[in-house]
Amino acid sequence: YAEVPTTDPNGLDTEEDGPRIGVSYIFATDDDELDDNHHQHVDGSEQKEEEKHYNELDCAVYHRDECIYERSSNTTELETFSPENLLNKCKPGDVLEFVSAGQYPHWAVYVGDFQVVHLHRAEVKNSFLTDASQGRRGRIVNELYKFKPLGPDMVVQNAMEQVGAKDRELSWRNSECFAAWCKFGKREFKMGGEIRIGKQPYRLKLFLPEKQFHVLEFQSLEDLIMEKRRNDQIGKAAVIQELAHHLSNSGSEANVH
Repeated sequence: YAEVPTTDPNGLDTEEDGPRIGVSYIFATDDDELDDNHHQHVDGSEQKEEEKHYNELDCAVYHRDECIYERSSNTTELETFSPENLLNKCKPGDVLEFVSAGQYPHWAVYVGDFQVVHLHRAEVKNSFLTDASQGRRGRIVNELYKFKPLGPDMVVQNAMEQVGAKDRELSWRNSECFAAWCKFGKREFKMGGEIRIGKQPYRLKLFLPEKQFHVLEFQSLEDLIMEKRRNDQIGKAAVIQELAHHLSNSGSEANVH
């Protein structure tokens, strides 16, 4: 993808919202970059810290004034488990997220019998949960998005009906968009599900140290998810460093509560 600075189409650029950054994505999916044989090596202390809490930046997503996604240290479903332990906690229709430092998060829908359906390498696949995890720790993330979920049977049906779809048959940019669509049935998660006409109704609010925050604005939920996933992939420290560099260059400061 390429980042393209934009301004408000109406010429109204308010200081209180912070610097405005529009993001235009060109390439297909971030999940294509996952390597089946790549497991980042970490020593014992780093592994122990990762098991305690995956190192990510707290954030919230707003559509106009409505919070539609929130991830914070207070969120009950942020604890991660080994794939084997996660299996004991799953129910059909649950949405799972597998995480590891330096990799994009990978989302999947649990469909029962130790199996998940997930979008991986431009194909919707039915895999065993332990295989789909690729050794990463996982968690149940049903509550991160604030939309009303479909019933478990419908979630499973949505996922199973797409198994085998690939390449140009796909309507989702990445595994998160696919799994969230199965769970909520909303077209916002599909490629081209929202017309981009200049206005930026979505905001990604990144919570920084010392009660500071930074706001990015987007034309579509699909674009916002791509940026949120990129932040997760590079890690909390890198995101904070990026923002500090951007803000120092722009002469602006992050908003303060």
